[in-house]
Amino acid sequence: MKKLPAVVAIMAVFTLAVCFIMIGSISEELKLNLGINNSDIGTLVLVFSLSSIVVQLLAGPVVDKYGHKPMAILGFLVSGVSILLLAFTTSFAGCLLAAVCLGVGAISCNTVGNTLLPVVLFGGREPARASNFGNGFVGLAFVLTPLSIVTLINDLGMSYQFTLCCIGAIVLSFTCFAAVTKYPQVSTGFSLSRSFTLLKKPAVLLAALALVCYIGLEFSMNTWIKPLMTELYGAGGNPDAVRNAGRTLAVFGLAMAVGRFLSSAVKNLSRIGSKVIAGASLVSILSIATLITTSSPVYAVIAVLVTGLAFAPMFPTIVGVTFARFDSSLYGSVFGIIFSIGLIGSMFLPKIIGILSVGRTVQQSLTIAAVIAGILFLIALFIGGVRFKNEP
Repeated sequence: MKKLPAVVAIMAVFTLAVCFIMIGSISEELKLNLGINNSDIGTLVLVFSLSSIVVQLLAGPVVDKYGHKPMAILGFLVSGVSILLLAFTTSFAGCLLAAVCLGVGAISCNTVGNTLLPVVLFGGREPARASNFGNGFVGLAFVLTPLSIVTLINDLGMSYQFTLCCIGAIVLSFTCFAAVTKYPQVSTGFSLSRSFTLLKKPAVLLAALALVCYIGLEFSMNTWIKPLMTELYGAGGNPDAVRNAGRTLAVFGLAMAVGRFLSSAVKNLSRIGSKVIAGASLVSILSIATLITTSSPVYAVIAVLVTGLAFAPMFPTIVGVTFARFDSSLYGSVFGIIFSIGLIGSMFLPKIIGILSVGRTVQQSLTIAAVIAGILFLIALFIGGVRFKNEP
């Protein structure tokens, strides 16, 4: 029973990732079933992100007042129900409602998972390692979600509705663990008024800007890898295009999972974190440039794999490096504000790519993603110049 809080925290970040990648995983199916286009897919991601921002600002105080259990139960329930809604909706309006619910469920799970992980893993002494290890399960969900959809629909011939019902049922089952767990007394420490004060701190401001870039990039890959690869595999003449595209999205998730589990083994990651972020940004610029220029599906898959490995340590390292510059009593407020601001990137970058791809291709629209990766590299250089809390 003592390990249950860690199990629930991992389930929470796993569910967060299922919600994050769900729209991208079913993008081609949604376009086919509802007759919508890439711009509409971008709108769903925008609505999801806007809902997430609102909930992120409310979730911390709710956990501080009522504890982690109600928030965990709410997160798993709403996430599961939203996936079921996506399964049975027959209109774009229904998808918009599901996107709002996905945001509520995702951020409820996010608040539970990312405030527990630094406390229940590695004795609470290495927040960057704990964040990387726990968020390795984010990568695992990025693998299993698109892979299960491809396998059940394209390989086994199951219906779209049955497939999403299976995923929704799994998420709903996590509610049982959330209900029986005894949680440690971990406050999020989130205060909206304190957050505005913290924004004056260079470490918080830089982390927020870094997450605007990174979360925008991650959501863009989650959303547009499948449509991009469908284009490259040849949707018009190749009946296996959507299947292979879905598997390529799973490759991205696999790379994220492997990369985060590997980076969690690096001790004192907080001290070298800015260099890790900068190096990973440079690699991602090159891999995204390959995605933009290649006409070969094989090279594109390799570029997707490299992009996933480059992205893997970015989010948890940005969070861990920032936490290392503050007392643990401020973790909740720090995380709440940088993540809320970071979600602005997921509102706009995927939507812009969707708009630009209408009448063109997703591939031609990815140039903006490479530019954002370059901006993230520059921000990482500034992050490296911010002192730790125990430095003079």
